[in-house]
Amino acid sequence: MEVMKTLPTTCGVYRMIGHKERVLYVGKAKNLKKRVFSYTQTDKLPHRLQRMVAETIRMEVVTTHTETEALLLESNLIKKLQPHYNILLKDDKSFPFILLTGDHPFPRLAKHRGPKNIKGDYYGPFASVLAVDETLLMLQRVFQIRNCRDTYFAARTRPCLQYDIKRCTAPCVEKIRQSDYQELVQQAKNFLCGKTDQVQQYLAHRMLQASDKREYEKAAGYRDRLRLLTHIQSKQRINVRGVHDADIMGLAQLGGQTCVQVFFFRYGSNFGTDSFFLKQSSEETAEDSLAAFIKQFYQERQPPPLVLLSHRPTEFSLICQALKSHHKQVTAWEIPKKGSKKELVDHAIANAKGSLERQHSASASMAKIFKELVEQFSLPTLPKRIEIYDNSHLQGQQAYGVMVVATEQGLDKKAYRKFTIKHVVDKRDDTAMMKEVLRRRFLRSSQEDWTLPDLLLIDGGQGQLSSALQVLQEMDFNIPVVAIAKGPDRNAGKERFFMPGCEPFSLPGNNAILHFLQRLRDEAHRFAIGTHRAKRSKNLVKSVLDEIPGIGSARKKLLLQHFGSAKEVSRAGLADLQTIPGISQAVALKIYQHFHER
Repeated sequence: MEVMKTLPTTCGVYRMIGHKERVLYVGKAKNLKKRVFSYTQTDKLPHRLQRMVAETIRMEVVTTHTETEALLLESNLIKKLQPHYNILLKDDKSFPFILLTGDHPFPRLAKHRGPKNIKGDYYGPFASVLAVDETLLMLQRVFQIRNCRDTYFAARTRPCLQYDIKRCTAPCVEKIRQSDYQELVQQAKNFLCGKTDQVQQYLAHRMLQASDKREYEKAAGYRDRLRLLTHIQSKQRINVRGVHDADIMGLAQLGGQTCVQVFFFRYGSNFGTDSFFLKQSSEETAEDSLAAFIKQFYQERQPPPLVLLSHRPTEFSLICQALKSHHKQVTAWEIPKKGSKKELVDHAIANAKGSLERQHSASASMAKIFKELVEQFSLPTLPKRIEIYDNSHLQGQQAYGVMVVATEQGLDKKAYRKFTIKHVVDKRDDTAMMKEVLRRRFLRSSQEDWTLPDLLLIDGGQGQLSSALQVLQEMDFNIPVVAIAKGPDRNAGKERFFMPGCEPFSLPGNNAILHFLQRLRDEAHRFAIGTHRAKRSKNLVKSVLDEIPGIGSARKKLLLQHFGSAKEVSRAGLADLQTIPGISQAVALKIYQHFHER
């Protein structure tokens, strides 16, 4: 109550802070004093907020000039801090785009995710990488635009496989004139912008031209591309009046869980759909949940000109005003009551309900397996968090250990961790690597408040089990450990399990627990191999040009585009280096000396 005396009556943002300075909740208020006072009336609060108040040790308050400013600050802090008691997106991912580059005479098509700092045209967002891959494949088959990187393009002396399978026109070896290539690029832009009628007319015209010249094979190629385009257009095109660029959001609630289904329509075409599950929404209304979702979803994503909603979000006018101010654009927000737009929203709601039903079914199966784990491995409690560990290396090089996490909701990929092996001398010693990974992981638990697991699953046999038990004993943790090793023939289904104080044992091949633990082990193995390969690939593509002081990515690109490869740069004379635009005499001398005076 002492805090109440100093609180202002203006608008602002408050943070509830608990043990170890953990931010529990971030909220905004039109009147800070009035809002904070409401938390003292605990009997009127939902159970979730009662628990939050009980855990709160202190509060921090920031005043703002306007309520709109307060809402934007609240959204930023929720995104950054991920407070436990706020409604949060379980998977707040960025969406992929298609990029048509604009910094090369022969532009290329590519997937893009993240900041739009590459010169070119961006098309999207698409709901998934799969949708982008399918669209890119179609664009290559219809327009035959290259997808290779500029360094690969510059180094070619003959066409690659993409040319042979008719997915590229091989501009790298001048199989097509630049003007003709640019015409294909323009038609690809037309298609991505929804101008498919123009593209069809173009392909039909080129087909007739080739036929008149008796170039029948070429005409057949245009005919096949025209058929493919027509087929794809019939799958993607929607005919809803007033819906061209729009997001359609349908919210559904079931069994204490909330799902928002979003359909992405751009240029009159369906760019895919995705499901978003909200945490901490079990005691909230559909209107409150949708308001929290919209604020977080459009915090960094620019909304399209039209958004159709299934419910009217809480503080709807304020949210619209804040997003208009934040993105500097006008968006029409509609809650349709009838007609074709209402049918689109109903379709989104039906998909959200279906997603919730499938998740409930999967959760019920997982809950059953977790109960069976208790009986099978004599666990003291029902596990809420299982951690799986594995190592990967290539003859001791690029050695990594990984941690994979599973809960009753499935694999928690945000909790995955990678550990670069630093202290083990012989990086082919799996038991020593396991010890290092576990020591570093449980040291983090005491220093950074990492959640402790209820069960450790180790990939390996008796040696790995002994290593894990030794580390847990050293660090005074009492956590059940199970090691899983492949059988004598290393065949799936013949795994042997190792536990302290027990003889190794196997489970029947049709046992549900065996299949579950195999999936966890295989996921850890996949993550470990992927981490190792990514590091190895990064080292393989590292150029000798990276070793030259003062040579950044821009100059490196200029050199590779001019000479084709780092090897040719190393052979170049000083006079040749000085002729490249963007490379000064001093830089050219530095490059020459690097290769010739060592």
